[in-house]
Amino acid sequence: PAARRKLGLLEKKKDYRLRADDYRKKQDALRALQRAALDRNPDEFYFRMTRAKLQDGVHIIKQPKDEVSPEQVKVMRTQDLKYVEMKRVAEAKKIERLKSELHLLDAEGKQPNKHVFFFDTKKEGKIKKKIQEFDIATHLNTVPELVDRVYNRPTIATLQKESLKGATDPAHLKKLAQQRKNQYDLLKQRIEREKAMFVIAQKIQTRKDLLDKTQKVKVKKETTNGPAIYKFKFQRKR
Repeated sequence: PAARRKLGLLEKKKDYRLRADDYRKKQDALRALQRAALDRNPDEFYFRMTRAKLQDGVHIIKQPKDEVSPEQVKVMRTQDLKYVEMKRVAEAKKIERLKSELHLLDAEGKQPNKHVFFFDTKKEGKIKKKIQEFDIATHLNTVPELVDRVYNRPTIATLQKESLKGATDPAHLKKLAQQRKNQYDLLKQRIEREKAMFVIAQKIQTRKDLLDKTQKVKVKKETTNGPAIYKFKFQRKR
């Protein structure tokens, strides 16, 4: 009616009840949250805390990481295995090239060479006398200064025809010996790196094999020098 227009739209009694019930539910929820905040233990932890953070005063839940299927994991580990194997092969080629250049001359830890000389006589007294009178330089037909060399040791006849090739100055020889030692150290590092890459490749291959759902038993634990060893249940393939 025109006389009651100033009071606004008419509302049914049912609308008032719904609004009152909604108001009471919200008040109860607020009181429950206030009580939980008062009773909260500051040291408590629940796993959702790891997926939530407060940024600029706003509570944000972190998005979960993309899930990866077992087939995708196999492909990724295969790619990792190929990369590690490629690096290992590259190291092996560098090792072979260094070995061909150095020939393991005067290498530390290398088994010393042995040069055996034989005598014609069998009598013990004559052998002892020959050993006392034995001169290595004379027997090898070279000068005494070159006896200790394991390489570049020319004979006297060669020295009479041409001069000694290579460095002869002691300072220069010392410098060359240091360079040779550095090369051997580099060779040792590459050999250790190649072994480490081989162990990594084995461990990646083992983890890839573990994705198979075949029943398996661990035989040996994983170590720094080798992967874990598993025994898989035999399955007949069709």
